[in-house]
Amino acid sequence: MEKGYIHIYTGNGKGKTTAALGLSVRAACAGKKVFMGQFIKGMEYSELKLPEYFPNIVIEQFGRGCFIRNKPTPEDSEAAKKGYERGLAILESGEYDVVIFDEIFIGLFFELFTEEDIIKLIDKKPVQTELILTGRKATQNLIDRADLVTEMKEIKHYYQKGVIARKGIEF
Repeated sequence: MEKGYIHIYTGNGKGKTTAALGLSVRAACAGKKVFMGQFIKGMEYSELKLPEYFPNIVIEQFGRGCFIRNKPTPEDSEAAKKGYERGLAILESGEYDVVIFDEIFIGLFFELFTEEDIIKLIDKKPVQTELILTGRKATQNLIDRADLVTEMKEIKHYYQKGVIARKGIEF
């Protein structure tokens, strides 16, 4: 790729991480190197097995668990900061054709880093690198900086009927 673009997948609907994972598989099948850094997440998700099938995909988690219903602890904040620094170094290295920062906007919402931190990531993106940012609550300023923005809108979801997250579908 001569020019990589900035994607944002946001909104309250399901599918933001799934869309990023789909793009990563497509890129890997085209011979591209992919890095996915998952903020907030520190639990066992099925997608963590993706590198077993696609050695040109690397996934790292920058979280200690999922604290969405609680406030982040100082340890969560430290993990996010370390993840941010790792992600910035990965992006600046230019080693990967596609870089995904999953749930980065939730990290912003919980003030684990600032909007300026995310702008720095965008500004440091090598020209040829495709950058994908996911999570609910993307700010308008960040949306304005992106080249492609998709909002996942929840219309209906079976969890409203009490269906819990299912392995291989939601995690």
